[in-house]
Amino acid sequence: MADGVKLACTTCGQMNRVPLAKLTENPKCGSCGDPLITGKVAELDRTTHDKATRGDDLPLLVDYWAPWCGPCRMMAPEFAKAAKTLEGRARFAKINTQDHPKISDRLRIQGIPLLILYHKGREVARLPGARPAADIAAFVVEKTPVKAV
Repeated sequence: MADGVKLACTTCGQMNRVPLAKLTENPKCGSCGDPLITGKVAELDRTTHDKATRGDDLPLLVDYWAPWCGPCRMMAPEFAKAAKTLEGRARFAKINTQDHPKISDRLRIQGIPLLILYHKGREVARLPGARPAADIAAFVVEKTPVKAV
């Protein structure tokens, strides 16, 4: 779809088509009504993770973390800043690897925090370790066709 993008709702998992012109106008899910692009970090479960990573047309950066991980907790505010910086051009989400160990196994995650960037249904790149917001945003811009800010 040249004039629009597919986005999975991070609340209910429903796939939505959004016209490119509407990406900055707070598009909402056609099923549950929740916002699709917020500039905030979405919390994923297994179902929404799989739908978003396989179906989103916008770049999607997922933070694989756990609550017991000090560097993960330290990076969370920086990840949120990067999400706000790239609002409307990329989406940011996180998934708790302690609650969803099968995803960690499937993706062969051996250390956290780990950022995995997805674009158009495929993994593009990985960035291990805690990073500042500027590094996170630069990583997304460098690895995908997102316009620099």
